[in-house]
Amino acid sequence: MSSPTKKTREPLFHVVARKNLPLWKQIVFRIAAILLALAFSSLLIVIMTGLNPIEVYKTMFSSSFGSTRKIWTMLEKTAILLCISLAVTPAFKMRFWNLGAEGQVLAGGLACAACMFYIQNSLPSWLLILIMLVCSVAAGMLWSFLPAFFKSRWGTNETLFTLMMNYIAMQLVTFTIAKWVPTGSGTLNILNADTRCGWLPAVNIAGTDQKYFINVLVVFILTILMYVYLKFTKQGYEIAVVGESVNTANYVGINVKKVIIRTVLISGAICGITGFLLVAGDGHTVSTGIASGNGFTAILVSWLSKFNPLIMILSSFLIVFMQRGASGIASTFNMDNSIADIITAIILFFIIGVEFFINYQIVWTARTGKEAEG
Repeated sequence: MSSPTKKTREPLFHVVARKNLPLWKQIVFRIAAILLALAFSSLLIVIMTGLNPIEVYKTMFSSSFGSTRKIWTMLEKTAILLCISLAVTPAFKMRFWNLGAEGQVLAGGLACAACMFYIQNSLPSWLLILIMLVCSVAAGMLWSFLPAFFKSRWGTNETLFTLMMNYIAMQLVTFTIAKWVPTGSGTLNILNADTRCGWLPAVNIAGTDQKYFINVLVVFILTILMYVYLKFTKQGYEIAVVGESVNTANYVGINVKKVIIRTVLISGAICGITGFLLVAGDGHTVSTGIASGNGFTAILVSWLSKFNPLIMILSSFLIVFMQRGASGIASTFNMDNSIADIITAIILFFIIGVEFFINYQIVWTARTGKEAEG
């Protein structure tokens, strides 16, 4: 007795990975995604608010570039986000999911503030700044070492471990401020405001003192160093191999445990530097919100840039531009912040979504009308 035939239907389409899409096509795809996002956002603006989309986008632009002060603020915020993105990139490239950048920045910032609070004016400013930097780096490395050690030794889940370390850092900052501020306000005033001892100096540019110049310069140097480290050094190669396959790394003689700890310590050190820049070069105080959520936004920047530090400059700039633009839209047009956030989210959605079409293509199945036998 013959077996019954089973009718099967071919899928309408299937997804195939692209191979070596030319760079110019990748650029065209991304530009098209941004234009589509702006067009869609314009339509949404008209429907929801009745405002002229062109005026809205002009406000978005002027919020970031309307004055010299706004430009430098834009550059500094971009630098901070970029610095944290540089920190998480080596670990992410190694497939160590470090979600604790926020806590590592807080640890570095708290160590920096502690030096300013306790040492104050008893040392020359340059020496105090050096001590602050060393303590900030050490604190960031300590905060990253614990999850790295447990991961390499006992295979613990680094995602949960680093997340929990964020909350511990936040509570530690809250506890420390409560000890330093006996009034119970929970807010630490600007440290050394009278002498500015431990403050990074402002640099005179075109006749104007720019206090953010050193922050921007330090992050720019770190970006170049990280690019060289990941692309041209033996340790960068080891990170890539461990990220691709731990078994392959073991086979070629790479000490995986050592690479994990070393790489995550580098991440923690850069987060510590970020905390130092935020306290010594920006706010001159510490709070649970000094990182402003950039520890999580940096994950998006790193992935969007495919772990390339040079591309991260553009990604960080774009995200900060949209954040500041959204805030400017909300304040100028007296809109609810949620409207501005929706616009930002739409643009990000299109930018992230286009990566799918850069890496994959949809192939439509030819419809012959024939049925295959199962």
